[in-house]
Parts: sequence; C-alpha cells; structure tokens
Amino acid sequence: MTTVAVGRGGGAAGMNEGPDPCAGPVRFQPLGRDPSTAARAGVMQTPHGPVPTPVFMPVGTQATVKGLSPEQLLATGSRMILTNTYHLALRPGEDVVQALGGLHTFMGWPGPILTDSGGFQAFSLAERNRITDRGVEFRSHLDGSLLDLTPERAVAIQQALGADVAMCLDHCPALPADKRVVAQAVDRTIAWAGRSKAARSRPDQALFGIVQGGPHADLRAGCAQALVELGFDGYAVGGVSVGESREEVRQALQATVPHLPADQPRYLMGVGRPQDILDAVAAGIDLFDCVLPTRNGRNATCLAMTGPVKLRNAAHKVDSRPIEEGCDCLACRQFSRGYLRHLFLAKEMLGPILASIHNLRFLHRLMDRIREAILAGRFVQLHREILEALGP
Repeated sequence: MTTVAVGRGGGAAGMNEGPDPCAGPVRFQPLGRDPSTAARAGVMQTPHGPVPTPVFMPVGTQATVKGLSPEQLLATGSRMILTNTYHLALRPGEDVVQALGGLHTFMGWPGPILTDSGGFQAFSLAERNRITDRGVEFRSHLDGSLLDLTPERAVAIQQALGADVAMCLDHCPALPADKRVVAQAVDRTIAWAGRSKAARSRPDQALFGIVQGGPHADLRAGCAQALVELGFDGYAVGGVSVGESREEVRQALQATVPHLPADQPRYLMGVGRPQDILDAVAAGIDLFDCVLPTRNGRNATCLAMTGPVKLRNAAHKVDSRPIEEGCDCLACRQFSRGYLRHLFLAKEMLGPILASIHNLRFLHRLMDRIREAILAGRFVQLHREILEALGP
C-alpha cells in the first residue's frame, strides 16, 4: 500500500477535503478500516520509527515515565511516549535538554516522542496563570518565577526539545461554562494555531493542531474546519479529559472527527480508560495518552479484564495468582498478588514499578487486540466483548 503523506488534506468519501501542503515529517499509512464503524488501523511513520495505530502513549511529563527505565517501557510494548513543554521549560530548561542532545538522547528513549504544548497546564494550574489573547503567563509552581508561554514560545521550546511531534498552544476552558466563554476559547485556539504554524521552522518536527469547543457540536465543527484550513500534520481532540461523562466524550468525537482529514493522524488527548479508548477508536481516533495506567499503578490499582485489582485489599494477602491470568508482563510472569500487596504495605518502590509495568502492558495488549480486530473485520464484536467484561 502506498504511504500517504501527512499534511495532505482530504481522504475517503464523506470526509472533509482540506488543503494540500507539502508532505511533513510524519506520514500516516492506512492499512484497514472496520466496515461497520470509523475504526481504522494503520502505521504512523516518524523520524524515530514507525508507530502502529491505534496506539497508546505513556506519559513521561518530566522526561521520564515515573519509575520505569526505557528498557522496561520497551518491554511493555510502548512505542511512543509523551512529555511536557511547561514542565521541561521550568526544569531543567529546554536549553539544557538541547545542549545534552535533545529529548531522545537526554532521556535515553529511542522511539518517537510527542510534546504537549502546555495548554492543559493553563487549565489545570489556572490559579497560577493569566490567559490573554497574547498567551499564558504562568507563575511557576516550583519557585514562583514567570514563564511567558505564547504560541511562538511554545513552538520554540518544543523545537529545542526536539520531539517528533509538537502541539500548538490551545485554550482549554474550565467546564461547565457559558457558551460565549467556550466560543472565545475556540477563537483564541484558532488564532494561536495560526501563530504556532507561522513560528514553526524545524522541518523534521510535525506540528498538530488541537480542536476545542467544549460540549458544543457547532463550535467543535467550526474549530476543526478552521484548523484544517490552516493545514497541520495531524489533529488532536482536546478538552475531553476534564470531567465529562463517557457520553459527552462520544458526542465531542461525533462533532469533530468527520471534519478531520482521513489521511492524517487523529489524537484524543488525555483519555486512557479502556471503555473510552474503544469508543474513540470506533469514532476514528488513532493516538491516545493518559496518566491513568502509571498513576493507578503507583496507587496499587491494576487494570484487568475482570475489573480493577486493588492490591492493598486484605483478600490478596495469601493470593498466589498473578494480577491477571494470561498477561505476559514482568509482574504477572514472576510475582503473586500476595507479594505485590506486601510490597505496597511495606512501601517498597518495586510495588509501584511492577504495577505500572502491568497497567501499561494491559493497555498495549488491548491496543494490539484492537488493531488485529480492525484488520480482521471484527472490531464491533471485540468492542462488545470487552464492554461486557469491564462494564460500561
């Protein structure tokens, strides 16, 4: 199959026809689509290797996925990871990362990296910043120093970091909010996207636009169309990991995805629950990220097809079973639930490490099953089977 260049708008019948800029550094190669949904399997080619899609990206906010070495990440099946512009600009500083060879060398990770722009921190650290049309003025959560994060500055930081994929700075409003407030955030997101594209100068780094619009279908459609007119290497759906219900996430995807080019990557930001991933894949999403597997792992909660396993529970005191039967991760191959419970109660660091390894492996195994099911034409059946096992 011929590789399709990212940056070229348009696609399959019924999809939006976009502009036709030059091919970018990331290319999306579609391999198959489910006949009953918009679910699709493919390969995203990047400067640091191919990424089979749909794919889940572990979050390494500060240039590390907490507690795990690059070798351990690779062993879980991780192919691409996410780091953060805001946090790395504050510590150690993008100039330090650049001087030490860029993110890949700095953190010893051989695969592709995506950097978030800092837009989510503008939402999550709202009490420490001021948002204007110019950008976001942060007061550092570390020492109170000023970080003036404009769209241009966010691009410059990400170019210095050297990720394979950079994100435009966007405005994610806190919800619920009056529609006028959300519309203002959409206008600002579009304006910032244009400024981000104009500031871009690194030819080996892709730049993705982010669709905002809250729960309003018309705002999301308008934002998506405006970003496609600007022309990016891929597109993300933002503002859907801030407390919405599963149904609200589905509605946001229904309002957005049909307006995005079919031959470019689509990224749903901050979503990691298996149920939500399945829904989003059905809507045509290719990339996911979330802190859920490692954060839950550090808190002794493990993912399993029979439901969450809470390792601190007394029921596991003399439980010789692995976290999940059939799982091939290090934790399940070598250790019992009883031993893992002991590690957490003794506050031994190996407990969170092993639980995080399991949770990441769980999600990567899920993504493998999803890709296989799409290519075999049985995604709808798999979707139903997993929801029946996990619950809605």
